[in-house]
Amino acid sequence: MKILTVIGARPQFIKAATISRCISNIEDISEVIVHTGQHYHANMSDIFFEELAIPKPHYHLGVGGGSHGVMTGRQIEAIERVLMDEKPDWVLVYGDTNSTLAGALAAVKLNIPVAHVEAGLRSFNRRMPEEINRVVTDHVANLLMAPTETAMRNLRAEGLPEERLALVGDVMFDASLFYRDRARQPSWFSGLGIATDGFVLATVHRAENTDDPARLCAILEGLGAAGRPVILPLHPRTRQRLSEHGIALPNHLHVVDPVGYLEMVWLEAACDLVATDSGGVQKEAYFFGKPCVTLRDETEWVELVETGWNRLVDTDAKMISEAIGSAQALPAQSVSLYGDGNSAERVVEAIAGSHPAAKEA
Repeated sequence: MKILTVIGARPQFIKAATISRCISNIEDISEVIVHTGQHYHANMSDIFFEELAIPKPHYHLGVGGGSHGVMTGRQIEAIERVLMDEKPDWVLVYGDTNSTLAGALAAVKLNIPVAHVEAGLRSFNRRMPEEINRVVTDHVANLLMAPTETAMRNLRAEGLPEERLALVGDVMFDASLFYRDRARQPSWFSGLGIATDGFVLATVHRAENTDDPARLCAILEGLGAAGRPVILPLHPRTRQRLSEHGIALPNHLHVVDPVGYLEMVWLEAACDLVATDSGGVQKEAYFFGKPCVTLRDETEWVELVETGWNRLVDTDAKMISEAIGSAQALPAQSVSLYGDGNSAERVVEAIAGSHPAAKEA
């Protein structure tokens, strides 16, 4: 059986690493990796293939930049050509990016079954491009692999048939277990004069925050007003928007270039609090026992809010600074919310035929 995997953004590289290792251990399954090029900054793309030991992509489509419509359309066109040449048995997509949607649509138009990892997540905010991507992908996919019971309930509520659904857990938890002992301190950290467990790790990249100058200013004001050292690996989009809008960075922010995944794992383990608008980083904070302040007014990972590990503050500067200032270390807790660390194996088993949806495809 041949699986064609479509990836294009940082979180997908991490998820694909765990599943590609499982695929490589099965003799009768081969994998073709297609990198759309959605993330093309070196520290957001190439470095992940090196650090995570992911096989080099068989295809690099180089489709990055442009509006959502332009990017997605160009990706569909390019992926379709690859699918017609490779003729895979399954197309595997991850998450909620434009690459996810493009891979799913290109496949279903050619009647190739689609497997979606991280299915069923919902923010219920249709203004987010990611929400549209994940909803459409779920409704065209043949096999929906959900990370949590909440995600399973969302899929059932939308009328998706039970035979397409599989609760597999979260492959990001698999990754955190595998890479935590391989994490490495960034070379620049010692020069900052900051103690471990004495700083806030922040990430800001979502279009809803970076493309709105008022929201972006409020986030930076809140981070600066907290009065604690903040390390901010700056996403290329965020850096560009800061320049375009002439927004100055406040004190207490240590801005660095995007970091590799192993460095990010080290920072997550070494900080005492995370402030982010990233879905993946919210979970990783939980995996490492760190409280999280989420710079959005909703999250797909509602169980983190319900259990008290995550606090939603939207982009209110006062709420951000107060939440960071008042957050306390949380007690150790089981990570059973996201499985047992064997999610990648369950994904491969489902595609290989142990799940009814795979058998019917």
